[in-house]
Amino acid sequence: MTTRPGPTTRVRITEITGSTGRERRDDLATEEPLEIRLTAADGSRRTAAITMRTPGHDFELAAGFLHGEGLARAGDIAAIAYCTDEDLPPEARYNTVTVRLRGPIPDLPVLDRHFLTSSACGVCGSASLEVLHDRCTPLLRGRLELTPETLYALPDALRAAQGVFGKTGGLHAAGLFAADGGLVAAREDVGRHNAVDKLVGWAALTGRLPLAEHVLMVSGRASYEIMQKALAAGIPVVCAVSAPSSLAVELAREFGMTLVGFLRGERCNVYAGIERIS
Repeated sequence: MTTRPGPTTRVRITEITGSTGRERRDDLATEEPLEIRLTAADGSRRTAAITMRTPGHDFELAAGFLHGEGLARAGDIAAIAYCTDEDLPPEARYNTVTVRLRGPIPDLPVLDRHFLTSSACGVCGSASLEVLHDRCTPLLRGRLELTPETLYALPDALRAAQGVFGKTGGLHAAGLFAADGGLVAAREDVGRHNAVDKLVGWAALTGRLPLAEHVLMVSGRASYEIMQKALAAGIPVVCAVSAPSSLAVELAREFGMTLVGFLRGERCNVYAGIERIS
């Protein structure tokens, strides 16, 4: 019987304190590959991505990845399931997801660009800002306004939702918040961009996109990939515990997003979109 991998893996370690060592058990964040396969309405197939991830919410991860990269919207997806192809070893079946599309597979050059992703670095060869303009429009200011006090409460609220991090200390998290600071949903993963994909995939599969009245909070830094995924989901505000990259700031300013970094205690840096903070 094939065992489905879980978010944590138990190992035996030697803990050394001072000059004394003792053996004990420890929980690690599980890291395993996930292959995302596409099947078109005509039966043709293609691998869209292979990513290292923490098992759990795999269908959301697949849907969020495809949405964020402009490969498939929620309405383009007919079904998502673990792969049961006969050529697949049983131990790999929970590490392979098949997304059945209602139409054809997207252009192969786009898929080639995204063939391999990593839990550490995100998608290699991501689209430039010019390419993003072809499929994303600038975000209007809309009705969303936030107080500094609302922002200051987000890191602790996200940390409280990190159940697996509490056991392992080794996962990133992404949280979706309402304008009043209430937590809507949170996801964890060894890859910060995977955590965002899981969150966006959840919203896509439950018919909640675009997320125009929400805030994205991430536990690490704000990279270009995270800003790209937030933009595709219509999220106007992205907050991070750590620093943003230069291209993340450029993207936020180009598309009218609010980007907050170094959100710790009662201080933060606003790199773009200060008009949404009252």
